[in-house]
Amino acid sequence: MTQAHLTLFSWNVNGIRACTKKGFLSWLATSGADIVMLQETKASRDQLPDTLCNPEGFVSEWCAADKKGYSGVATYSRIPALSTRGLGDARFDTEGRVLISALPQFTLFNIYFPSGSSGATRIAYKLDFYNHCLNVLRPRLDAGERIIVAGDVNTAYAEIDLARPRENRQTSGFLPEERTTLGKFFAAGLVDTFRHVRPDEAKYSWWSQATNARERNIGWRLDYILVSRNLLPYVVDADIHNNVHGSDHCPISLILALPL
Repeated sequence: MTQAHLTLFSWNVNGIRACTKKGFLSWLATSGADIVMLQETKASRDQLPDTLCNPEGFVSEWCAADKKGYSGVATYSRIPALSTRGLGDARFDTEGRVLISALPQFTLFNIYFPSGSSGATRIAYKLDFYNHCLNVLRPRLDAGERIIVAGDVNTAYAEIDLARPRENRQTSGFLPEERTTLGKFFAAGLVDTFRHVRPDEAKYSWWSQATNARERNIGWRLDYILVSRNLLPYVVDADIHNNVHGSDHCPISLILALPL
């Protein structure tokens, strides 16, 4: 059977305009990516130059928040896709957190999950968002659809996924209720590709800028690419590219070998 390798990246860029000043387009051109999913773009398409919206070889789709300079996701793809925005609930969709792209061999969910770091109200919102995503995903998974969910989930699932788990047990991003709810995605039939490929590797995708944590590698693994179980036979590799700068997060990747 003939197979084609497909390389996907996901990256919280913490502002696409800021990241572009730090070399985003050069990275994109040399990354070898077929699909790149961005989170926290903090911009709408009409605020950006054509060079960023239409880089050579890619088409891009953008989903912006109603609030200017906040949240937002974008997907670059070399493969034509039919894309839709949001989850169908205005409570979540006004924050511009979801792009769903139907591709020939799978459906791709590019999601910027909420943070709960600002307090109890946002933790509750974050958990509601998780559960609403699950309500959208479960019927598709149960029907056997091939699904990829990629993005910044804003939760480290296990102790191996952050440098200082004991000190952060009461910190949003590692709260028991957040970890339990993230675990529901795995129970529903999605697989964490990095942990599937690298079960014992401690590697992080986000570092606090306030404490120079990146230089000391005091980080968290907050960014994930999840796949439905029917895509597992095609997983070649999954990795975290902590040598790539431009944001307080770094890119993560997945390589698939899909039958033609």
